Amino acid sequence: MIPNKLITLAALTTLLLAGCGKKETASTKPESNKVRVGYIGLTCEASIFSAVENGYFKEEGLEVELIKCDWKNYKDTLALGGYDITQHLVMYFLKPIEQGLDVKFTGGIHSGCLRVQASAKSDITTVEQLRGKRIGVPGMGTPPFVYANRVLKRHGIDGSKEIEWKVFPVGELGLAIDKGEVDAVADSEPIGSMLLASGKVRNVADQAVDEGDKDEYCCEVIANGKWLSANPKTAAAATRALLKGAKYVEANPVAAAEMSVEKKYLASNPKLNAVALSKLNYIPSVSRAEASVKTAAKEMIAAGMLAPNTDIDELSKRAFAHLDGVSDEWIEKTEVKKVAGGQTLADQGDKIALSKIDSSCCAAPVVSN
Repeated sequence: MIPNKLITLAALTTLLLAGCGKKETASTKPESNKVRVGYIGLTCEASIFSAVENGYFKEEGLEVELIKCDWKNYKDTLALGGYDITQHLVMYFLKPIEQGLDVKFTGGIHSGCLRVQASAKSDITTVEQLRGKRIGVPGMGTPPFVYANRVLKRHGIDGSKEIEWKVFPVGELGLAIDKGEVDAVADSEPIGSMLLASGKVRNVADQAVDEGDKDEYCCEVIANGKWLSANPKTAAAATRALLKGAKYVEANPVAAAEMSVEKKYLASNPKLNAVALSKLNYIPSVSRAEASVKTAAKEMIAAGMLAPNTDIDELSKRAFAHLDGVSDEWIEKTEVKKVAGGQTLADQGDKIALSKIDSSCCAAPVVSN
């Protein structure tokens, strides 16, 4: 007869082995093919909308769900898992990442949306002449504010001491120039082009063309860190879909802009949206996206917007994730269709169109009057 203690020990051993087996199975379960993509309803999110409408997520074997969000809790919603992945501003997320926010950039979407512009009535033609002046911004800590501080620091100006910052709703920056309440403004597209077309301002810094800025992404693909770690293949597939969407926008800016409005992803006039979108550079990259994170971090440290002892390489490693099958080589060989008439407006009319644009592609939805 087998002693009771031996029977009990044998039973416990069986249970433990069974439990270990179940845990091992759970840890190797297939990744989900469902992905939730966050969006706000901005002009520059055309790459997201194009990826959905052209079936790029489906090509990657994914079931995509769009999650409508708003600015006030966009960062927190991503960090808390309210959605899985999106595209957004590098400078908007770097400080939270430094402070521990678990999100990861995975590829570059577009560049060229930020500017610093002086009143055309002033004699200001260079950044150096902004010392001691009043600069209007859509908010403290916004990407235009961060960009302006970076540019100022490059030219030996301490934005925290030598500039008077004044906050206005994004649609009222031009009015502030008209009323003489500011000497210059920092803004993003399409506001920058709108003010230029109206003759109210001249550029003193332009992220789209200035050396040191033109190759830096303002918006990149960014994902929830825990979701990415649990679903690396799905994250890679979703990133590829979004990068392909960016290639489509570059090839078909008018078609992408019109589709975004017609499918009601954002509220705008199709022509106004096309003019605004054509000002941005949608040339996706992985290597340049990682380099952009480091460049932005370096200058944000210099401008006092990141801690002075921040290790740029360590921050970049935490902020950027390299994914299998997502590379510059893959981007280079990926082809997108060209839509007839999808490249340029039949009637450019930029001055008329831009004069009606109400808000910034990287700050609020574009709404026609």
